[in-house]
Amino acid sequence: MDETSATILIVDDQVDNLLVLTSLLKSQGYEVRKVRGGKLAIQTVQAEVPDLILLDIRMPEIDGYQICAQLKADAETQDIPIIFLSALNELDDRMAAFTAGGADYITKPFYATEVLARIHCQLTIQQQRRQLMEQNRKLQQEIQERQRVELALRQANLELERLASLDGLTQIPNRRRFDEYWAMHWQQAQQNGTPLSLILSDVDCFKAYNDHYGHQAGDHCLRQVAQTIQKTLTQPEDLVARYGGEELAIVLPQTPVEAAISIVGKLQAAIAQLKIVHERSPASSFLTVSFGIWSQIPSVTETPEAAILAADAALYAAKAAGRNTWQLYSTSISLPQSDLAEATPAKW
Repeated sequence: MDETSATILIVDDQVDNLLVLTSLLKSQGYEVRKVRGGKLAIQTVQAEVPDLILLDIRMPEIDGYQICAQLKADAETQDIPIIFLSALNELDDRMAAFTAGGADYITKPFYATEVLARIHCQLTIQQQRRQLMEQNRKLQQEIQERQRVELALRQANLELERLASLDGLTQIPNRRRFDEYWAMHWQQAQQNGTPLSLILSDVDCFKAYNDHYGHQAGDHCLRQVAQTIQKTLTQPEDLVARYGGEELAIVLPQTPVEAAISIVGKLQAAIAQLKIVHERSPASSFLTVSFGIWSQIPSVTETPEAAILAADAALYAAKAAGRNTWQLYSTSISLPQSDLAEATPAKW
């Protein structure tokens, strides 16, 4: 708002006052509107909000206090600065004006310089208030935009983190994610004294499958097995990850040995339902998977790496037992010395 183009509404039932004030204000470049009654004043303000109101107190029908109170009660008009005009000059009259919501008070007969000075003061305050509101609005927009950008960055970072923890071939968590997850739940189980199970699984005779059907078919086969295991696990905290090659690792927090064995049975059944033909497997005419199970409450003397080696030894024993089966790790299990290159991943 440019002060010289401000619109001022004069409300006074005295024609002489209206004429004098109108002439004074127009000479200063203000746009002036004028009314002689309270009801008409409220209608005029509601039709087009002025920048400032000069309001007489003593008027018929509705006095200036009532007009001011009504305007201040309306969210659309409550911020209009109102300067009271009155011949009353007692302290109680002034206090009543300010209590009603008036911004200033001018006594009659008024002086032109005083009227202009007080109007200038209120318009300046109003302009500064509007500028402050605009600055606050822009600041809020900047804050909202910054929050939107920060949210987008967080989402992008989460997506990058997800992708960094995802195996590109099987679309299940990768070895990096397994290592983090296993270490975290090992520590929790050790601290809380809760059971923890680890299952290592390996597709039987996978090298022969790749050689016979081709690597593209082998990739598709591995994806099917990984996705099937992931869908078969029912607990939110259970995790299957690609451990390496055709070997998958399954972490089962708060799962005792009986439950882990039961889960292996469900996984065997789900994989059997895939009916993936494997003509080169001595274990079955369809593709099968072997499992090694480690399950106990971790003690302070044990390490997560030792548990992985134990599950690996159990898997090795399952392969040695003829594949398409599972073995639970115990101290009686030892690594066989025969050549198991066909039954084990590349690291064997």
